[in-house]
Amino acid sequence: MRITQRRLRRVRNIILMIVSFVLVICSSPIAIATSNPELLASQLKYQTGTIALQGGVANVTVPNDLKYLKLPTNPNRIREALGNPHGDGTLGMIVPGNFNPLSKQSWGVVITYNKDGHVKDDDAESINYNDLLKTMQDGLKERNQERVKQGYAAIELVGWAKQPFYDKATKKLYWAKDLKFSDSGEHTLNYNIRVLGREGVLVLNAVAGIDQLGLIEKASPQVISSVSFNKGYRYEDFDPSSDKVAAYGVAALIAGVLLQKPDF
Repeated sequence: MRITQRRLRRVRNIILMIVSFVLVICSSPIAIATSNPELLASQLKYQTGTIALQGGVANVTVPNDLKYLKLPTNPNRIREALGNPHGDGTLGMIVPGNFNPLSKQSWGVVITYNKDGHVKDDDAESINYNDLLKTMQDGLKERNQERVKQGYAAIELVGWAKQPFYDKATKKLYWAKDLKFSDSGEHTLNYNIRVLGREGVLVLNAVAGIDQLGLIEKASPQVISSVSFNKGYRYEDFDPSSDKVAAYGVAALIAGVLLQKPDF
């Protein structure tokens, strides 16, 4: 099961980075020296309740059967551990209440914040998702050349695992992609959630095996409802006289800002 081994290796890399950072602060050289991933996993600290994000711009109100893991490390290194070049603004991860980072059934939703400006949603109702998928597939083929040069596996966008849906009332957008990495014979699920705000977008990405779509879909309503912008930073708080407007709309947000910003 190459994909399982690959995922476990990445998760262990993330655990090593997170725990090493925490232990350096705690000045525990004995623990830092260990290479036992089970021991490192046992030292991860989780949070429940309401957690402030990005200096109070938004909150995560963690449901009872989920928990929050803060990632106090360099976001680029997290992206690299996940097999993705580049990345920014990683805040933390929402995981199941029974989360075991060493299990092949584990999954998590990584939260980042992109302060690119206020995303206008005027185009949301007119998007042709078949045409958008083709655009994304063609663009990804071009990006794969650079990925391979950097030593990363090429990615094939097989199709929608769940077609995009935009809730205009809540300003929340979600969809799922069926991906295939060139170094694996199995498919990977990339489940995406976006929350639009006054000055930017909260980005929530879950990556798991394609057979976990049902599991993540079951948890997605709780995940979606748990994350929200605070008063003053909500979508409706936008001030056209002073606030920056993003150079893209909902379609480009789904496409990864026309494939210039990786969302997986």
